[in-house]
Amino acid sequence: MPPRVRENKKKSMQIVEYNNNHVCSYDTHSSVEFLPLPSVVTAGSYDGVHRGHRMILDRMVAVAESRHLRSVVVTFEPHPRRVLREASSGQPELLTTLDEKIDLLAGACVDLLFVVRFTADFASRSSDDFIRNVLVGLLGAQSVIVGYDHAFGRDRSGGCHTLETLGRELDFDVEVVDEVRIGHEHFSSTRIRTLLESGKIEEANEFLGYPYLITGTVAHGDKLGREIGFPTVNLALLDPNKLLPRAGVYLAQTVVNGEPFMAMMNIGVRPTVSTEGIKRVEAHLAGYHGTLYGEIIRFSILRFIREEKKFSTLEELKTQLEKDKITVEMYC
Repeated sequence: MPPRVRENKKKSMQIVEYNNNHVCSYDTHSSVEFLPLPSVVTAGSYDGVHRGHRMILDRMVAVAESRHLRSVVVTFEPHPRRVLREASSGQPELLTTLDEKIDLLAGACVDLLFVVRFTADFASRSSDDFIRNVLVGLLGAQSVIVGYDHAFGRDRSGGCHTLETLGRELDFDVEVVDEVRIGHEHFSSTRIRTLLESGKIEEANEFLGYPYLITGTVAHGDKLGREIGFPTVNLALLDPNKLLPRAGVYLAQTVVNGEPFMAMMNIGVRPTVSTEGIKRVEAHLAGYHGTLYGEIIRFSILRFIREEKKFSTLEELKTQLEKDKITVEMYC
């Protein structure tokens, strides 16, 4: 995990990681003294931190504030399915990297993010053991709030019934947040992945509750864009498991030194200028002049402009980019 601590302007969020039964500082990975303070707790992968997740988070924070307790999110890194390699469900690409997830959870005014280093050994622990020793023994759970389809522990054997049974024994209450829908569709990370893979970015953003994020380090490219009048930033993703939307040109936005810039982003294999077949991310920032090499930059993806296309000449490509630029400038 990257040695970084993020802080929300409204409220700071403490971040620790739990690795091999030890609680460590997220930024230094050194052991920390950790107390099981009375808490309201929720647990899950929270990939995407979408609107369905926000219903649970908002309820948890509200209960914690009303009862003067600490609000705690337990999440897992890496994604459990990437460790368990479930043949039936495959290896999910991530809607949010850990760094993006941290910022989104901080924005939800959570007090503590408890990042569990998910390993095969941890996966072998029973749901009973996880509830007793982590949620209650380590975190001091007095209330546990989960979604209607929540399950955890070895073979996902622990659900709402397990929580309620142990709650009566260990003296914590359990609240289950009902399913949330848009029309006839319920919120799920799987549904959002499908929308992104289809290029339906606006629909995906509606489910997410915010524009889809792509974060990376600005790397050197072949500088071809500069030659045809469209210099771009080339992104090396911070996490190779991050889900990229369907190949195409997108309207995006980013912030550089506190100033917002609209961007024309290409996600794809660049068939006009490359035969590598490797999916890349590059963006032209409207009105920006300068270099950003080595900087970490985050884009919000707003809408799909067009499909990626192979042009016969660079001049044809430039003509199309001029048209794309007009679309972007409409939103500047």
